[in-house]
Parts: sequence; structure tokens; C-alpha cells
Amino acid sequence: MGLINLLSSNPTAFVIIAVALALSLTVHEFAHAWTADRLGDPTPRRFGRVTLNPGKHLDPLGTLLLLIAGFGFARPVPVNPANLGRWGTLWVSAAGPLSNLVIALVAAVLLKVLPHTALTVTVLLTVLSINVVLAIFNLIPIPLLDGSRILGALVPSLGRSLAQFEAMPFSFLLVMGFIYLAREPIGRLIDTVQSAVLRTVGLI
Repeated sequence: MGLINLLSSNPTAFVIIAVALALSLTVHEFAHAWTADRLGDPTPRRFGRVTLNPGKHLDPLGTLLLLIAGFGFARPVPVNPANLGRWGTLWVSAAGPLSNLVIALVAAVLLKVLPHTALTVTVLLTVLSINVVLAIFNLIPIPLLDGSRILGALVPSLGRSLAQFEAMPFSFLLVMGFIYLAREPIGRLIDTVQSAVLRTVGLI
């Protein structure tokens, strides 16, 4: 799903997609920050994260990985669970993936209503696909991802264990290893959700 090949074959599409995906990561983190702010946690606002300014959210390595590998990350939004409570934490955690599903749905709607030129189809399908990837990956209930915080809010005792795992050295590498080993079922789930989004707007 890497996009680097587009740089030589279709540079216009590459630039449009790169901007759209940077904004997708930005909206994901903004959704976390805005939801926490609305639920009474001042931490994201104190760190300047309740904004749609990409410079406040993007991580250079995570953005580069998104363009190369089709999956990346932004700078996590700092929140204080003590200010949110159990269910507030759940909604803050879910807000990011839900925002990506909304972007994917918007891309599908645009794909349905706009003329089907090579550029629009390439751009909108790529934006749709990668936002589905961002949503599904982040909903996996393993540490460092939003899904683990959702699971932790639903099962507080498990949440404490997940938080302890996150604090361990090399936890990131262990999580990446798990995702690599589970890439086939994750890929099937992503395909299913993408098909559901396209079906919702009548494209298939």
C-alpha cells in the first residue's frame, strides 16, 4: 500500500494523497484532544493539542511510514484519565478511530458523486483505504493502540496490566511483532470494513 511509487508515476496524486493523509492523522489526534477537552480534561489544551494545526500532531517518522508502508502514527495526545473517569477514557480513546471511519465514509461519498477520472479514483480510494487501516489498527485491543485503552475502560483490572506493559522497554517492538504475525486476519478485517464502507454508499 506504499505510496512512494506514485511520486514518479503520478506526482499530482502523490501530493494530494500526502496532504490528505497528513490531515487524516491530524484529525485523528484532534478528535482525541477535542473529546477529552469537552469531557473536562484540560491536559490536551494545556499542550496545545486542541487544534487542527498539523504541526502540533504529526510525527515525522510516523508520517514517513504512512507514505512508505501505508500505516503510520502521529504524536499521542496527552490526557489525564483521572479527569475523565472510566467512560470518559473510553470515549476519548474511541474518538480517533471513529474520526478515521468518518473520513473513509466521506471519501466513499465523494467517489460516488464526483466524475471518475484516474486522479479522483486513485486519490479517493487511497484515502479511503488508509483511513480504514488507521481505524482498524488503532482499534486492535493491544497496548500502545487506542483499542487497549477502550478495553482497559471496559475491564479496569486488565487496563492496569496493559498500562504496565506499555511502560516496559521494547514494548513497541513486541506490539509490532504481534501485528506482523497477525497481518493476515487483520488484512481480512480491513478488507471487510472497506467493503462495508463502499457498500454503504452504493459503490458495490
